[in-house]
Amino acid sequence: MADLSAQVQEPFDLVRLSLSERVFVKLKGERSLVGVLHAYDGHMNMIMSDVEETILMVEPEEEANGVVQSVKRNLEMLFVRGDSVILVSPGSR
Repeated sequence: MADLSAQVQEPFDLVRLSLSERVFVKLKGERSLVGVLHAYDGHMNMIMSDVEETILMVEPEEEANGVVQSVKRNLEMLFVRGDSVILVSPGSR
């Protein structure tokens, strides 16, 4: 395997190496995605397929004693707006 440090000079290089691979994406608003990255741009807008979205929802304390619920859904294809992206990590979690 080639030396990864020779291929990665700046952060977008790591994202480029993840094209057509599964990635984990953390979004604003307690949302996260795991899916195959097909395209991205300099604003971190992304096109992903075979996506599992996870949303963490905290119920108000008076209703459910502060219970955190995890809601998941599967999406065939998704456009992710870059201004909501916090983190992109190669490989799924």
